[in-house]
Amino acid sequence: MYIKMKFIRMIEEGGKRGKTMAEKRQLFMEMRAQNYDVIRLSTYRTACKLRFVQKRCNLHLVDVWNVIEAFRDNGLNTLDHNTEINVSRLETIISSIYYQLNKRLPTTHQISVEQSISLLLNFMIAAYDSEGHGKLTVFSVKAMLATMCGGKIVDKLRYVFSQITDSTGAMMFTKFDHYLREVLKLPTAVFEGPSFGYTEHSVQTCFPQQKKIMLNMFLDALMADPPPQCLVWLPLMHRLANVENVFHPVECSYCRSESMMGFRYRCQQCHNYQLCQNCFWRGHASGPHSNQHQMKEHSSWKSPAKKLSHAISKSLGCVPSREPPHPVFPEHPEKPLDLAHIVPPRPLPNNMNDTMVMSSEAPTPTKRLQYSLDMTNRMADDEHALIAAYVNRLQNGRRVLDSPSRLDEEHRLIARYAARLAAEAGNATQRPPTDLGFNFDANKQQRQLIAELENKNREILQEIQRLRLEHEQASQPTPEKAQQNPTLLAELRLLRQRKDELEQRMSALQESRRELMVQLEGLMKLLKDEEQKQAAQAASPPHSSPSHGASRPMPMPVRSTSAGSTPTHAPQDSLTGVGGDVQEAFAQGARRNLRNDLLVAADSITNTMSSLVKELHSDEGGEEEEEKMQNGKDRG
Repeated sequence: MYIKMKFIRMIEEGGKRGKTMAEKRQLFMEMRAQNYDVIRLSTYRTACKLRFVQKRCNLHLVDVWNVIEAFRDNGLNTLDHNTEINVSRLETIISSIYYQLNKRLPTTHQISVEQSISLLLNFMIAAYDSEGHGKLTVFSVKAMLATMCGGKIVDKLRYVFSQITDSTGAMMFTKFDHYLREVLKLPTAVFEGPSFGYTEHSVQTCFPQQKKIMLNMFLDALMADPPPQCLVWLPLMHRLANVENVFHPVECSYCRSESMMGFRYRCQQCHNYQLCQNCFWRGHASGPHSNQHQMKEHSSWKSPAKKLSHAISKSLGCVPSREPPHPVFPEHPEKPLDLAHIVPPRPLPNNMNDTMVMSSEAPTPTKRLQYSLDMTNRMADDEHALIAAYVNRLQNGRRVLDSPSRLDEEHRLIARYAARLAAEAGNATQRPPTDLGFNFDANKQQRQLIAELENKNREILQEIQRLRLEHEQASQPTPEKAQQNPTLLAELRLLRQRKDELEQRMSALQESRRELMVQLEGLMKLLKDEEQKQAAQAASPPHSSPSHGASRPMPMPVRSTSAGSTPTHAPQDSLTGVGGDVQEAFAQGARRNLRNDLLVAADSITNTMSSLVKELHSDEGGEEEEEKMQNGKDRG
């Protein structure tokens, strides 16, 4: 039994291993079916392959900011770049990315999360764990996902730069070399390593001079036209994503297609000779045009009228200068707020009368002025404390839904800010000290106005909260909805447990059925042998040896060592290896009832055993009579 279970386990592990290898090859087989290798330029070939992987894994729907948020939620921002994580944790990170993506997508555009996780996980393992250690570094995961996700290239490069800088905001060349080593594994994974593989001189091709590199210089170098040779495929992949749906109402000069999608290429020597991207990438040419001619790439279509107006505006100097490839960012990283010396909030009286009643002195104009100044300073301190506490919680806490306490704090902040504006407006008007007395009617109107604004703001926030919850509930799949109800969750667990028990019982019944079939086959063979022997004895002379039928071998039932069929297979699978007689007896397969099959098999075995015992007794009686007759002859 132990050998049988071990054999079954080996078969299951072999099946899982084969399934994993098939999943790893699936993405590359689909990529080969696209026939990208016919593209003659390695830059376009690499960009097309990586774009295919990006879309097939649904990474083009994930923005780089969503990827950064997933890194923070899974604690990667606190780990060192050289820390290794196993495949199970990597799968958790990828799962969080895709499940959050499905929450943001409408219900009509949901993606297959399990398939996307499997494809991306296998691609990352093939690209970054070719030796099969089962572990990837944190920096490998960050570099790959930040490069292959959607979003703007400037945002991706800004995030990459934040990972390779020191405390002063300057780039560290050792970390940049590490980044190139990791990101250039992507072209190698799609079989473009000879063109864009990592070399020791890759850093020098990006930054020839060893000088202090800040953020803007880093962006200028990697987003230049042309970019560094080792990363020339990166901006092209983003341009491919931008022009996939661009339409050009122009006829291709080679394939004669009346319209073009994507890039359009115009020859600089041949008059009005234009090619679509498929013809240009494959090196097609016709007529006097040659592949050696210089071609200009167009990513948009302008009508002749627009071209004429653009030329006139350019000649008149009305066209603005070309915009920079990226905005100018501050060179030094922003320092976090120092919240150590913030004055804690203190309770304020409801109005001035509450405070003045507590004093035994009469409220003179001077005291009123002093009280107004103290009140203003105290309100400013409390407002600063509230703002500091709110900012601190936003910096240190995770993003959660708006809670009632947070709404109350926002209302308090709005109310204090409105009161401060009212106080500053009152102080801006220069009035004599005798007129500094509070106009309680005006204050009452202001308080009523503030209360109305607070009520409207509270209603708006509650409506936003309600709509947000409804949207999240509508976008959640059925298992997540079940998690909100403990009763449904418990029933779901019981149903799954009952399903597992039924599957195990079904498997045991299938195995028992197979064993009964094997035993029945042996007994049927034995019965046939007995019939043949009886026929032979009837045909043989009566002086045959008496020990001829005494040493009859009794076949033992053979227990099958093959794996029992699972409940997902048809019952016919359990008859493999069984003789033809049993297969004919149970040829109807799934159309018959398993219980009836077992009962019929048991009855057949019982009847066969009974007939066999009777035959054995009859043979023994015949042998005894022969011995008696032989003894009588000897005596005579």
